[in-house]
Amino acid sequence: MRVFPETFQRDLDDLMRWRRDVRHFRKDPVDEALLTQCLDAFLKAPSVGLSEPWRVIRIESAAARAAALKNYQSANADALAGYGDEKAALYAQLKLSGMQDAPVQLAVYCDESTEKGSGLGAGTMPEMRRYSVVSAINLFWLAARARGIGMGWVSILDPDQLSRDLDVPQDWRLVGYLCVGYPAEDSDTPELERKGWEDRRGQLPIETR
Repeated sequence: MRVFPETFQRDLDDLMRWRRDVRHFRKDPVDEALLTQCLDAFLKAPSVGLSEPWRVIRIESAAARAAALKNYQSANADALAGYGDEKAALYAQLKLSGMQDAPVQLAVYCDESTEKGSGLGAGTMPEMRRYSVVSAINLFWLAARARGIGMGWVSILDPDQLSRDLDVPQDWRLVGYLCVGYPAEDSDTPELERKGWEDRRGQLPIETR
């Protein structure tokens, strides 16, 4: 197994530390060649049975973006209503989506019925296909961050409504709605931590059996 130099290891640690869920974007367009380099990370990602079940839709039209934003706004209002007064007040201050500013927006799906991979490794755990898509998104995220591009993962959405609005095949399941662009600010501390929503663990809890 190849061992990378310590300088690379430190840079990789920095990259993981600086990978942030970005919600504040500049509106500058992302260079297409640079974006392609980042998206190529999907081609390097591991997948169960080499099924490569990810399906990426680029949200470009005004109608599609408006539908996605409306979806988020409705889901966000429902989420706010579900908190008690103290938490709701803090929730209302959080910016949880960059959908109004991010120049690139991607809906990433898992094709649950893909024949690629012949079902290897997914017979007893079919959810492994979705985990494979998550792995690919994470590699894309790191590739983007290494090039100065930020990504925000929007999960406050009605996935079924989004699938209807985008008219995707019935067997596709939404894994991530991604906002991509140049960050308006830079920080190595999660915004939710800075705003007092939650603290990051300082130590990994490991149990022994």
